[in-house]
Amino acid sequence: MSEDSRPRTVRELGEFALIDLINAGREQAAQVLLGPGDDAALLAAPDGRFVVSTDMLVEGRHFRLDWSAPIEIGRKAIAQNAADIVAMGARPSGFVVALGCPADTPVAVVTGLADGLWAEAGRAGGSIVGGDLVRSDHLVISVTAFGDLGGQAAITRAGAGIGDTVAVAGELGWSAAGLAAFTGGADLSAPAFAHALAAHRVPQPPYAAVLDIAGGAAPTALTDVSDGLLADLGHLAAASGIAIDVHSAALADPELTALARLLDADAAQWILAGGEDHAFAGTWPAGAGLPAGWRPIGVVGAGSGVTVDGAVPAGGTGWESFRGADSTSTGRNR
Repeated sequence: MSEDSRPRTVRELGEFALIDLINAGREQAAQVLLGPGDDAALLAAPDGRFVVSTDMLVEGRHFRLDWSAPIEIGRKAIAQNAADIVAMGARPSGFVVALGCPADTPVAVVTGLADGLWAEAGRAGGSIVGGDLVRSDHLVISVTAFGDLGGQAAITRAGAGIGDTVAVAGELGWSAAGLAAFTGGADLSAPAFAHALAAHRVPQPPYAAVLDIAGGAAPTALTDVSDGLLADLGHLAAASGIAIDVHSAALADPELTALARLLDADAAQWILAGGEDHAFAGTWPAGAGLPAGWRPIGVVGAGSGVTVDGAVPAGGTGWESFRGADSTSTGRNR
């Protein structure tokens, strides 16, 4: 490759030129009063409150460039933050992104990340309003998300009551299946793995299942499923001071079961403890009809903790950063 044709790097382009490049031509959402370019951004807060969440992804720990394209990593970074905002019953309004990267990072990697960040921010209803760009030894992405409650009460993990129905919206287990395919020596070109690989690379939180609820009952408690269904329902149960029993038959996924056979794996474990799908799990008043996109999977009772079909589940319940395997090939996002 000649000197003139080799890819440009971040070092060659420079910080401010790169910032101008990734911001050029972007259209801000209506709630953004002032976007990138000043000392700070300015967001409208018609409700008088903000919901705020932050998350970080580190190369080799949470993503790998040999598994995912930069645009997919960018989308994933926003999706996991937007899901946290929506899980509070708020609409995402703006995202602030801090990026650390080595000086020899190709510019195409950064522009690809930016395209993904903007694409998923738009799908969630917000936009990128600012951030920071620094030199670091590894690629690191930190996102802070802001959301607007629109005058409604926040939906926390603490509102579940005895007799409530436990329900989920979105897929469960498919991101874990994709991770298993990546790490298990599968033929990644085989069509059977396409959906699982896509689910791991770019989670698809069903934002509308929460934000477009019109009339009827609202969830009494809500969380996104990032660390694993049992783990996240455990957080909800602890916050609400109740117990949850999950019905395994309601979670059965024949397609996922067939895929698990190819990898000599347990589909039920993917569903119960896999995490990273960023589905939503919530509780609904007893007898209330569930909105479109939601399916019942269990019931709230007296006591504490989470059981499956009345029994304490065997095996792992989910992900916790400092108790997980110290591996740089897991791809887990927590």
